[in-house]
Amino acid sequence: MSKISYGLENKVAIITGGSRGIGLEIARHLLNENAKVVICARKSEGLEEAVKAIGKNDRLHTIQAHIAKDDQVQKLFDQTLERFQAVDILINNVGMNLITPSIADTEPLLWQKIIDSNLNGTFLCSRKAAQTMQQNGSGKIVNITSIAARKASPGMGIYGIAKAGIEMMTKVLASELAQFNIQVNAVAPGMVRTNFSKPFWSNEQIYQEICKGIPAKRIAEPIDIVHPVLFFASQASNFVTGQTLCVDGGQTAI
Repeated sequence: MSKISYGLENKVAIITGGSRGIGLEIARHLLNENAKVVICARKSEGLEEAVKAIGKNDRLHTIQAHIAKDDQVQKLFDQTLERFQAVDILINNVGMNLITPSIADTEPLLWQKIIDSNLNGTFLCSRKAAQTMQQNGSGKIVNITSIAARKASPGMGIYGIAKAGIEMMTKVLASELAQFNIQVNAVAPGMVRTNFSKPFWSNEQIYQEICKGIPAKRIAEPIDIVHPVLFFASQASNFVTGQTLCVDGGQTAI
């Protein structure tokens, strides 16, 4: 089987939450495409582990930043521009979920924590990327959302609300930025085999129960998410914008 090439050589990509899981796998494959990659995370230890996992590479740069804080988002973009002189691609991958009670029983601080990490962080990074990309006359923003945005699920209510907000933000940004040759799209995975979801797929009984609701009879592997993201980040999607692609083995089709 021949290698798929996305034509991303020397493109500069920022990946939020790029130190593990889906974000790390995206970073690895962007580097394989000879792109220049900046991964950010809140904790320096996570970034150190990511470098160990990928291996030292002159095209890889790490920045510690909390994307829900505007001054740290500014730092992320300033340091990226200082290092690589461009931002061609933004992948809003950060996602944080806690098992939450009903909306009626949710404390405002818990609500705010989940909304900040998911929705507000995506807004702040997208806002800065849009400003930078408008000056360049091109760019790609790819948001990682979730099928939780499409269906209310017990314990995931606030997370689903935040991700649904990101889907609408994708459409709004796409309509606003199309005139600047900037495409904005989203990828909505179902459950993916990462440490984030390990409590579910590592238990065979729970895993089989989950698979009953997935026509493909399995959960996604990280690579299943990577290729749609690389498509949206590449010139292959130059006339595709404002779309959310569910990558869920058919789960939202039934």
